[in-house]
Amino acid sequence: MSASPDLLPGIPHRLDGDVTRLVAPNAGVMTGAGTNTYLVGTREIVVVDPGPDDDSHVQAILSAGAGRIRWIACTHTHFDHAPAAARLKTLTGAAVAAMGAPLTDHDCRLDPDRHLASEDLIQCEGVSLQAIHTPGHASNHVCFLLGSNGMLFTGDHIMQGSTVVIWPPDGNMRSYLESLRRLLELDIRVLAPGHGYLIESPHAEIERLIQHRLRREEKVRQAVLQADEPASINVLLPRAYDDVPKVLHEMAALSLRAHLDKLVEDGELCCNGDRYSSR
Repeated sequence: MSASPDLLPGIPHRLDGDVTRLVAPNAGVMTGAGTNTYLVGTREIVVVDPGPDDDSHVQAILSAGAGRIRWIACTHTHFDHAPAAARLKTLTGAAVAAMGAPLTDHDCRLDPDRHLASEDLIQCEGVSLQAIHTPGHASNHVCFLLGSNGMLFTGDHIMQGSTVVIWPPDGNMRSYLESLRRLLELDIRVLAPGHGYLIESPHAEIERLIQHRLRREEKVRQAVLQADEPASINVLLPRAYDDVPKVLHEMAALSLRAHLDKLVEDGELCCNGDRYSSR
């Protein structure tokens, strides 16, 4: 998979006076060019999303941080975002800030020095990051808002160039939509996603994502209503996601289930075993 020069693994890319991006060498269908690790600060640094525990990536972070790393902040504990936190802590003495990991097979075990709650601040010299709890993609997902320039580090809550997978039961579509709407109330100037480039016009992008999810929900609703009998996810998937390449259908099935769960919670649909029908 090819990438633009400023999304190549191991090469620091300065985004502004306070923020540098490093890309991990874990490119793929779901990770794009790789996971973005952000070094925030100048005299002292907060590492946002240390990424996978890869030797070359950890060394790139240490080199770019040059003895100034004081905090390691994780947006969530999925394997492409948080495993390097433990090794970075050992090598730098920095403290880890995150919400505790849920018990799923796609979360790494993490023992934070500071268990974050929404609105908490991570502060070091010249840096103030506010944690914003944004469940949906993961129950323990937080975004971090940099007070000096309004940059929001979004982890996997918002990604550039692709749609976030909502993976039940830890992932929840209702929570995801509510979290997006909550971000509309904040003074955000630019989005710094966990994968891909910076996203300008953040509020317009958030509104676009909300409308995208609502349009998908309507397609899911219509797929169930038009079925001749109670239908399984396998039956509904090619109808509700007919605009998505088949190579992505395995992941799309997770978000489909999240949409179905929401419609059942809303009282619009019934679920009997693994089959869904209208009331």
